[in-house]
Amino acid sequence: MLDGGLRFVALLPMKAHSERVPGKNFRTLAGKPLFRWMLDRLLLLGEVDQVVINTDARPQLEATGPGRDPRVLIRDRARDLCGDLVNMNRIIEDDMGSVSADVYLMTHTTNPLLGIGTLRAAIGEFMRGRSSGECDSLFSVTRYQTRFYRADGSAVNHDPDALVRTQDLEPWFEENSNLYLFTPQSFAARRSRIGRRPRLFETPQLESVDIDTLEDWQLAEALLRAGAAEGSR
Repeated sequence: MLDGGLRFVALLPMKAHSERVPGKNFRTLAGKPLFRWMLDRLLLLGEVDQVVINTDARPQLEATGPGRDPRVLIRDRARDLCGDLVNMNRIIEDDMGSVSADVYLMTHTTNPLLGIGTLRAAIGEFMRGRSSGECDSLFSVTRYQTRFYRADGSAVNHDPDALVRTQDLEPWFEENSNLYLFTPQSFAARRSRIGRRPRLFETPQLESVDIDTLEDWQLAEALLRAGAAEGSR
């Protein structure tokens, strides 16, 4: 429960199929199934009243026991929301229609290095921004200050004829899909987890690995085994 008695729900969608890393959500990563890394952290957050897992993989999920925790709600994914091309905002909207909250945190099983301290910092920043009216939502980003080029070799964010130090370039921010914070009102305004007045929240680079490929998996496993990320154990 958040300060002020606000109900706080975490959304952790999970599907059975994965194109590039087969069965990755249930595959063992550094000693436990991939999905447990994020689920276990969410359950350690006192702010979280409930974790909702929207899934088409109930048998695999129940075999690992998370449904025995009273704060975990497993929801069977609607048939028309299954598949690799379904917009994630539709899945979020379906969860919100069944599980009410004042604030939602949406994250992914594929962010196994995201630390508890970072999650708490994001929640605190969002709540302060919301209270002051400065933002209606928050999403995580990775900061870059480097030279970008298009596929044809043309420069994107710098002038090759007037070379400047990379640290003096304008920073660019990549949406890294680690976490999103929003309210029912901000979601309704755009039918999106990113509202009309979002706040960008930089996550530490070592915690921001998002597993899409086998190379991402290998990197995440190496970092977890090395204990390189805050809260990784």
